[in-house]
Amino acid sequence: MRIQQLTPEQVHSMTLREKDEWWLKNVYQGDMPQLTLRSALTGMILGSVLSLTNLYVGIKTGWTLGIGITSVILAFSFFKLMSSLNMGKELTILENNAMQSIATSAGYMTGPLVSSISAYMMITNKMIPMWDTMLWITLLSLLGVLFAFPLKKRFINDEQLPFPEGRAAGVVMANLHTGDGQDGIFKAKILGIGALLSAGMETLRNHTIMKWLHAEFLAIPEHWDDLIYNMSSQIQLKIMGTPIKDLTIRWETSIVMLATGGLMGIKTGASILIGGFLNYFILVPYLLDQDIIMSPKFKDITMWALWPGVAMMTTSSLFAFFSKPKMLLSAFAVLLPNKNGKKKDEDILKDIELPMWVFAAGIPILGLLTVIVGHDLFGIEYWLGVIAIPMVFIFTLIAVNSTGLTSITPTGALGKLTQLSFSVLAPGNMQTNIMTAGITGEVAGNASNLLMDIKPGYMLGGKPRHQAIGHVLGIFAGALASVPVFYMILQNDLSKITSEAMPMPGAQIWKAVAEVLTRGLSSLHPTAQVAALIGGALGILIEFMNIRMKGKFPISAMGLGLACVLRFSDCWAMAFGAFLFWALHKKFEVVEVNGVGGGFAKTMRKIFVDNQETVCAGIIAGGSIIGIILTIIENVFL
Repeated sequence: MRIQQLTPEQVHSMTLREKDEWWLKNVYQGDMPQLTLRSALTGMILGSVLSLTNLYVGIKTGWTLGIGITSVILAFSFFKLMSSLNMGKELTILENNAMQSIATSAGYMTGPLVSSISAYMMITNKMIPMWDTMLWITLLSLLGVLFAFPLKKRFINDEQLPFPEGRAAGVVMANLHTGDGQDGIFKAKILGIGALLSAGMETLRNHTIMKWLHAEFLAIPEHWDDLIYNMSSQIQLKIMGTPIKDLTIRWETSIVMLATGGLMGIKTGASILIGGFLNYFILVPYLLDQDIIMSPKFKDITMWALWPGVAMMTTSSLFAFFSKPKMLLSAFAVLLPNKNGKKKDEDILKDIELPMWVFAAGIPILGLLTVIVGHDLFGIEYWLGVIAIPMVFIFTLIAVNSTGLTSITPTGALGKLTQLSFSVLAPGNMQTNIMTAGITGEVAGNASNLLMDIKPGYMLGGKPRHQAIGHVLGIFAGALASVPVFYMILQNDLSKITSEAMPMPGAQIWKAVAEVLTRGLSSLHPTAQVAALIGGALGILIEFMNIRMKGKFPISAMGLGLACVLRFSDCWAMAFGAFLFWALHKKFEVVEVNGVGGGFAKTMRKIFVDNQETVCAGIIAGGSIIGIILTIIENVFL
């Protein structure tokens, strides 16, 4: 189907009512099935399963990935198959859209688990009861829905912001549901092959599981460099007396992080490799030799290395955030009256939008409930909780505007601003510092992600009310799936957080910022203080150069800093993935354009260039989900 949209001139010249009338006439698809029982159940099931992908990647890297396009392809392919077997009908395009909104909402529920929740447990050395965690993250997500929808009219209907990731999902759905669906079947095959390959690698490299299956003869080494070490026990590669494998300088047989690198781009991948090299080949061996870092255990290494990394990521993200004052000012324009100060016309979409009374009543009620629960569970003083709620609205405006223009939600920067604010309001209280930042960061992030999901619905003519209900269903599905699995992995053992198996860089960053803001730099080793100051200065310098060169500066401060809280094996794998897909792009991207190359070259282009995201998503999903399952089997049954 052809997606209709306003021209830039129309966006600037038409009133909101004229835009809504145009949308009703040209885009809206009336009562086409959308939030049906099958789309809801499919979205909840896929979202629950794919949320484990985000949980796995979040534990390893601190990031969360969008799962919308993956869920769209899987749902389309399943119902296409059912239709071909005369066992049901294909999904309508709007059913698929409602499904992806539910699935994506479920996928984002893992964010607090690998950041503020884990950081709080690290600081207090207490395990938060599972049902308390589930209640807390559900409250924050529901509050995000309530803050998002009043902004939908301005940022999507009126301003027509692109929300690039959401727009991409809309385009994919339009392509899948046009013609005979062969493109969708091809994407599904790529997704499935990548998932099976990655899941197979994860299983074969897990020697405990292979022994349990009585298939040890099929096992592969956990690291490719084991092939060298197994040749002779005398082989010992060292840097300043420390074996390199103790420094995590290894090459894992897992391909999950390789695919993650394929999604991040060459600039970030190269920066992570540079940062990993500086950290693990130069700084850490020297500091071990000087007895500043006490052992080559990953926990001990990160206790020093995270400070320059966190400083670099914090200063760069805040500098980038405040370097665009026009974006900040335009975000707050939503508070201003309509053009020419005229009275608002009656809303012609009131029967398909969420009614305003839901927000008017819901925000105070849920906000009050969040304050009460925050006090009971985490000891947040009532007055501090009350202050956090209006901060949510301010930060949501900023986050939605940023997401709408760039697809980047500055949750990290907003969380750090909250931590800075509450370090003044509640000095010395690290628990309050982290959990109030969790309120503002997670609510603003969830609101932004919801509007990202609604964008394709607006493009395809769906009912916003249905997507809002679907997003809420996804919140409950994601919480019920990811939280119990997270606790099954922990097995009531807090020492696993920041272990080599669960590095939790996101939680480390939240904890580190809270410690610096409440204790001051004087609490750090003098070398860590110097490193933090240098890292902070480098973050500002790199981001300044990036802005000055309009994004063409070859180093990413975020990638450079992130390398300080990752194992080198992960740094190398992600960098290798970024380089590999960059090279494939360079090799095959001009094949069809110039008419060069044979069938093999065109197939390679179709797989690795046109469907790069699909390949990477399949590898990540397959490896992550089986990785979680294998971890649970080891912890619970073996």
